Amino acid sequence: MSLNNIQIRKTQIEDFYAITEIHEQAFCNKKEPELVANLLDDESGKPLISLLALHNGQPAGHILFTRAYFDGQSRQPVMYILAPLAVKPEFQCRGIGGALIKAGIRLLQEKGTNLVFVLGHKDYYPRYGFLPHAARLGYPAPYHIPDELGEYWMVQPIGESGFNIGKGKIKCADALRRPEYWRE
Repeated sequence: MSLNNIQIRKTQIEDFYAITEIHEQAFCNKKEPELVANLLDDESGKPLISLLALHNGQPAGHILFTRAYFDGQSRQPVMYILAPLAVKPEFQCRGIGGALIKAGIRLLQEKGTNLVFVLGHKDYYPRYGFLPHAARLGYPAPYHIPDELGEYWMVQPIGESGFNIGKGKIKCADALRRPEYWRE
């Protein structure tokens, strides 16, 4: 399979079943599909970016970015959290996840986004520009992450200002404010 057969587009309401199915198959549980449904409906995470990858017209992957804020600060630069990213098992390890990340980052840059955060695999996300140990860089996660797992909480500066936008604890969408979502 080549990425030439992949189309990435913004999701629509009628994609909801396909999105749920992607997350269910990728994670083999109901937690992620429930999270996605809650995030798509959560006003505190908007404006959001939700992208669907299609392989020859068949839903293959999905990515979601929701707004993030500095907790308790009046100055709020444009920041997002990537959560979650899912690719159906039969399409994994073929570049679809990376293509979704890159497409999402491009759209976020067009929106004037400064920083993007992710809690994810320490060997995967750095391939797409994410820097481990976001807390050490001045951006603690919404929930405490022990220092020995700190490399899983990552940040990527994608705006012209880089890290020159201030520092502070990150506040996420209400639907993500559950401790179980902050354990890798």
